[in-house]
Amino acid sequence: MARAATAAAPRALRLLGAALLLLLLVPAGRRAAGAPVAAELRCQCLQTLQGIHLKNIQNVKVTPWGPHCPQTEVIATLKNGQEVCLNPEAPMVKKIINKMLNKGSTH
Repeated sequence: MARAATAAAPRALRLLGAALLLLLLVPAGRRAAGAPVAAELRCQCLQTLQGIHLKNIQNVKVTPWGPHCPQTEVIATLKNGQEVCLNPEAPMVKKIINKMLNKGSTH
């Protein structure tokens, strides 16, 4: 029985050491996650719409592909404040982008 107790002691110390290491790493990870980043490195649009009526759109933001996302993203802000993602390859979305660009250049 004494032999079992001495064999369990190193295992308990290893578990305790692992638990302490985990406690030390968790706060460090939280600080890193809260650090300011220039931009989020992920796609913002998981689903896209094929189009939406132009009269409902207040603004359109086109984000080209890059290290943050492998595809171009089109995000329309509607007049009610809601943001929707549009499919940049859809013909209707291409027309919306052109109209919004032309609208902006006439002012």
